[in-house]
Amino acid sequence: MIGERRAAILGLITDYYIKTGEPLGSKNLCNMLPYPISSATIRNEMAYLTSVGFLEQRHTSGGRVPTKAAYRYYIDNLMPQHSLSPFEKQQINEVLSINASDPERLLSDAARLLSELTGCAAFYSTVKDPLDCVQGVQLIPAGNNKVMLVMLSVGGKIKSSVCRLECNPDEELIAAFYGIAQKLIIGTPLTEVNMSLIQSAAPLLGARIFDLLPILSSLTSLCKEAAEGSLVINGEVKLLSQEELGENAYSLLLLLAKKKKLEGLLNEFAKTNMSTALFIGDENPVYELKSTATAIAKFNYNRVQTATLGFIGSLRIDYKTILPRVDYIMKTVSNLLKEGGFKYE
Repeated sequence: MIGERRAAILGLITDYYIKTGEPLGSKNLCNMLPYPISSATIRNEMAYLTSVGFLEQRHTSGGRVPTKAAYRYYIDNLMPQHSLSPFEKQQINEVLSINASDPERLLSDAARLLSELTGCAAFYSTVKDPLDCVQGVQLIPAGNNKVMLVMLSVGGKIKSSVCRLECNPDEELIAAFYGIAQKLIIGTPLTEVNMSLIQSAAPLLGARIFDLLPILSSLTSLCKEAAEGSLVINGEVKLLSQEELGENAYSLLLLLAKKKKLEGLLNEFAKTNMSTALFIGDENPVYELKSTATAIAKFNYNRVQTATLGFIGSLRIDYKTILPRVDYIMKTVSNLLKEGGFKYE
């Protein structure tokens, strides 16, 4: 600990810099402290805080600004507590309840909401699960020789597509599809639903294999898509307006565009015992993120599925306003994923 007076000075400098992006000098600090203190004493305290790595002076005659270490100390020890109002909670609940029974759509809604409420880039990812299987499939006639195909996995992934057929999808055709699905598809790992499997259906279907081929081909594509992990990013361009990032914004955007390093970080985080983490500056394992504040939450659901959700912003974000919103979103998503409630007729 650094003592009450030094903590007050550090808190005021950090708050001021977060709000304005400008350094704070000893004269202005005199007027901001709740008790009388001389400029000389404040300068001595600022010099001490600089020597221990909490403040830096970018110009000889300028005031001080917080370092990366100062942001961590501020969050852990000095940040004023801010609670969400019932109205704010209700707004978040309304957005997240729309797709609460579909994990990927829920995560997508949460990432969009995170980006909106933080002014930062936000992301969600699902971790590849080689053991996930097909739980159910459904055909819904859509008119004009078209059907909607819906596939649900045991892990709760829902994928759909519209298929155009060369014939009318009559009851016989639909019954033939469900028969093949029951024999070959249901319970099969997503990674094993491929064209080789479809070809094995030919002796069972006879000539009708050609009528069902568009549906079966589409099913293999849906299973392949569901089998892969995904990383979706929202609000990347918002990083360009965060002046604190400076030239680092472009390398950060390149990182988000290529995704590979971020995917690696999220996959490694998914293997840890941590459920949430806030990486400040150099705490970030990825070099391009060392000028950022990056938050990640991990969710385990449906017994075997893992997903992550988080945001990336500059070090100068309004932590006392943003972090309570993020915390509430993360907890709400976690509760909704645990409740599950998947029902498949």
